[in-house]
Amino acid sequence: MDVSPKDKFVTVYGRKPVLEALDDPRLEVDKVVLADTARGPAAREILDAAGRRGVEVQRATAQRVKVLAGNGKQDQGVLADVVAPRMRPLELGLREGPRFVLVLDGITTPANVGMILRTATAAGVDGIVVPRRGVASIDPMVVKASAGVAFRAPVLRCATAAEAVAALRGAGYPIFALDAQAGSSVYAADLPARAAFVLGSESAGISDDVRPHVTGWLSIPMAAGVESLNVASAAAVLCFEVVRRRA
Repeated sequence: MDVSPKDKFVTVYGRKPVLEALDDPRLEVDKVVLADTARGPAAREILDAAGRRGVEVQRATAQRVKVLAGNGKQDQGVLADVVAPRMRPLELGLREGPRFVLVLDGITTPANVGMILRTATAAGVDGIVVPRRGVASIDPMVVKASAGVAFRAPVLRCATAAEAVAALRGAGYPIFALDAQAGSSVYAADLPARAAFVLGSESAGISDDVRPHVTGWLSIPMAAGVESLNVASAAAVLCFEVVRRRA
């Protein structure tokens, strides 16, 4: 299948993030797009950095850069497409038979998405579904929150979380979701060797179009009257508990 550039690259924008990507020898930068209005020392610094790495620099209108970056206020007239070697469409990812898939549903805070990407990658999760709609895009804020791990996280892309869970159900995965009120504890529940786990939004939890696909609900036991954890903290508990069991 043809893979969209959006499913192969993490696009960073703004002078500092682009320079940081160009200066990091661990990253492969596919190209830099620089506004044709960009001039002066800042533009020269980017051109020099790209030249040292042998990275192609394309000129485009300032409006085109804004469209490609998806952020008209912070792009500063420059973006870079960084190769994300483990990013792929969900359809392709499922062909590899991942055992442990995490699905992000309506998580819109970049810091939370970044921390989840870092934690899940560190835990060894096989795939992290980051839908293009309804979830914070993988941008410089997410990259920063992940401490750079977002570039090498096993990200699976699709349009929506509902589309993801429907595809996972079709592929034979049971779908578990975290909910503070669920009667079954993540520590005691019988978890199959292959499963998908959904993390809901910071405010609304699991979305209405995802709920019908959920086959099991799990909670993280709380003490001292604490109602729930931040979604990134809950993700850490879940990921390492599942990995602990499989070890």
